[in-house]
Amino acid sequence: MGPNAHSSVGFSRRGQWSRGRIPLREPLARTMEAHELLRYFRMPELGDFRQYLRTLPSNTLVGVGAFAALTTFWYATRPKALKPPCDLSMQSVEVPGSDGARRSAILDNDEPMMYFYDDVRTLYEGFQRGMQVSNNGPCLGSRKPNQPYEWISYKEVAELSECVGSALIQKGFRTASDQFIGIFAQNRPEWVIVEQGCFTYSMVVVPLYDTLGTDSIAYIINKAKLSLVFVDKPDKAQLLLEGKEKKLTPSLKTVVLMDPYGIDLVERGKECGVEITSLTAIEDLGRVNRQKPKPPAPEDLAVICFTSGTTGNPKGAMITHQNLICSCSAFVKLTEKVLDLNPSDTHISYLPLAHMFEQSMKCVMLCHGAKIGFFQGDIRLLMDDLKVLQPTVFPVVPRLLNRMFDRIFGQANTTLKRWLLDFASKRKEAELRSGIIRNNSLWDKLIFHKIQSSLGGKVRLMVTGAAPVSATVLTFLRAALGCQFYEGYGQTECTAGCCLSVPGDWTAGHVGAPMPCNLVKLVDVEEMNYLAARGEGEVCVKGPNVFKGYLNDPVKTAEVLDKDGWLHTGDVGKWLPNGTLKIIDRKKHIFKLAQGEYIAPEKIENIYLRSEPVAQVFVHGESLQAFLIAIVVPDVDTLSHWAQKRGFEGSFDELCRNKDLKKVILEDMVRIGKEAGLKSFEQVKGIALHPELFSVDNGLLTPTMKAKRPELRNYFRSYIDELYSTIKA
Repeated sequence: MGPNAHSSVGFSRRGQWSRGRIPLREPLARTMEAHELLRYFRMPELGDFRQYLRTLPSNTLVGVGAFAALTTFWYATRPKALKPPCDLSMQSVEVPGSDGARRSAILDNDEPMMYFYDDVRTLYEGFQRGMQVSNNGPCLGSRKPNQPYEWISYKEVAELSECVGSALIQKGFRTASDQFIGIFAQNRPEWVIVEQGCFTYSMVVVPLYDTLGTDSIAYIINKAKLSLVFVDKPDKAQLLLEGKEKKLTPSLKTVVLMDPYGIDLVERGKECGVEITSLTAIEDLGRVNRQKPKPPAPEDLAVICFTSGTTGNPKGAMITHQNLICSCSAFVKLTEKVLDLNPSDTHISYLPLAHMFEQSMKCVMLCHGAKIGFFQGDIRLLMDDLKVLQPTVFPVVPRLLNRMFDRIFGQANTTLKRWLLDFASKRKEAELRSGIIRNNSLWDKLIFHKIQSSLGGKVRLMVTGAAPVSATVLTFLRAALGCQFYEGYGQTECTAGCCLSVPGDWTAGHVGAPMPCNLVKLVDVEEMNYLAARGEGEVCVKGPNVFKGYLNDPVKTAEVLDKDGWLHTGDVGKWLPNGTLKIIDRKKHIFKLAQGEYIAPEKIENIYLRSEPVAQVFVHGESLQAFLIAIVVPDVDTLSHWAQKRGFEGSFDELCRNKDLKKVILEDMVRIGKEAGLKSFEQVKGIALHPELFSVDNGLLTPTMKAKRPELRNYFRSYIDELYSTIKA
C-alpha cells in the first residue's frame, strides 16, 4: 500500500470493524445505505419492522411495554450499594504476637479505639454534646393512651437532672463513684432524668427490675448497700417495704416514687423505717439547694448491672463510663460513612434500661442530640406506639423478630399471597447480596409497604442482639423492612457488644467482625474438641469495653476474667473465611452421657426449633443414661394447621395429649436434626409435649430469655423420669 493510499475499514460477518472495505474519508452513507446495513445484518427495514409489530397480539405488546417500563423503573430507582468501610472478604485482621487474636479491619493499627469524639469520654459529656448539637431540641417523649407524644427538651432534662442530683447531695449522699443509687422502674423519661442526675454528680446507678423476683431484689439491695431507690409505681414500693418488714433489706431508708401514691403507703413506710417521698418533692428540694455539677472521670463507675444468670444469685457487673463510651464510639466509627445519626433521628425505647443493650442505644442517641420516645409500658401496645412515634431507630431482640416473621407469614393465608411474598423477598434478597438495601423498590411499593408502615414507616436503623436469631428470619426482615439492619453479639460483661456486622455485609449466619473497641480470640475447649488451631474455640474478649469485675465478688470475677484481662464468654465460636465470627456452641451447659459422649444441649435445641410445630424445646440428658430426651412446647399458631395436614384433629390441648401426633413431631425433629448433621447420640429418643410456654413469669426463663436449665429440670422431673423409664436405649 503506497503512502497516498487511503486507510479503510469495514464490517466483518460478526459485526466487527475490519480493514480494506470502506474508505474512512468518505461518508458512510455514500458507501452503504441504511437499508443495505439492515439487509447485511439480516434485519428488517423500518417499514417491515413496523409491519411485523402490527402482527403481534395486543397482550404481547402490552407485556413487552410493561416489561420495558418495569426495567426502566428498576434501573432508574436502583441505588448503589453502600460503600463498606473495609474489604468484606476480610473484615478482621490477626494481631501479630497476640496468640491468634483478631481486630476490626477498619482500624489503622492494632490498638482498640476508646472514644470517637474528643469531647465525649463520659456519659455526662455525651449528654452535654447532645444538648449542644440538638440546639436544645426535644429530648425525651412519652404518651398517654390514644394521645400524641409529649416532649421535654435537652435543657429541661439537664435542669431536672441537676435538681435530682442536688437533692441527693442535700440528703447526705456523696459525689463519688462508690455512691450507689437504685432505680426500680420501667423505661420512661424519669428513668433518664434520675440517671443523668447521678452522672452529673459522679454517682452510680444500680438498676432493679421486677422479673428478678423478690429474693433477688433483696439480694441486690444488700449487695450494693442501697439506702435509696427510685421507683415508678406504688406496687413496687410495696414490694420494697415487704422486704424491709421481713428484715431482708436493712440498708433501705428512702423510696422515691415517680407516680402518685396514697397516705397509706407513707404510713406503712413509717412503720418499717422507710421514708416515702415523691420525685417532684426531690426536684423541689434540689431546686432550692442547687449544687455545682461534679462530673465523673472516664474510669469511674457508671452502672452496676446485675445479671440474672441461669443459676445462683445475680452478679453485679461493674460498668464504667469508659466501658459504655468506647462501646458506643465503636458503633459510631463502624457506621460513620453510611448512617450519620443526627437530631432528626428518633429512637423507640422499650427494651429494659436495666440492661446494657438499651443503655448503649440510649447513649448513642443522646450523644447525637436525637429524640428518645418511650413506649407506654405495655408491650402489647408497642405497635401502636411505633405508628404514633414513627421512629427512625428501632433496636430489637430475636423474640420480637420471630413474632413479626410469624405474623407476616400468618397473614399470607393463601397460596397466591405466600407465593407473592416469597417471590418479592427473593428479589429483595438478591439486592441484599449485592450490598443494596432500600425501601423504595417496586416490591416495597406493592408488597412490603404495609409491613414498613406498621413500624411507623420511617425506620432506617435496626440492631438486634441479646440472643441468636435465625438466618432465615433475619434475611427476610432485612429485605422486607429495607433499612440498615445490624446483628451484634456480646454480653453484659463486655458492655453489650464485642462483634457487629459491617455495613454492606447483609448476609446472615454470623455475628460480624470484632468491634473497633476490642480484640477477640478463640481458645481451646478440648473436652468438646474445639481447637483454636482449627479456628474454633471459646470466645474471649479484651479491650476498654470489658467490665471491671463483679461487685464484691472476686471469686466469680476470676472465673471470667483471666490475669491478662481476657473476658471468657463461655460461648464457642468459629472464624469464617471472611473474618467474621459465627457462634456455634455454648461451653457452660455441656454434660456427658453414660457412654462418655459430651452433649451441648443448646446447639441441639436451636436445630430442633426449625421444626415447624415446635415453639420451644428443652433437651435433657443424664450421666447415667445413654440417650437424650426433650420437653417440647408446640407452637399454638401453627400446630393445628400442621396437624390437620397429617390427619389429626382437636383443640390445642387435645393435640398436645395425642400420642400419635407426638410421634410424628418427634420424627420431624429427628429428620431436621439429621439434615443439620447431628450425630446419632445427639438426637433425642423421646419427647413429652407440654402446652404452656417457658416464660419469665413461670420462672423457667431469665429476663434475657435464656433457659434456666436447673429450674426446667426440676419443673419437668416427672416427665423426665417417665420418659427414661419407658424408652429403651
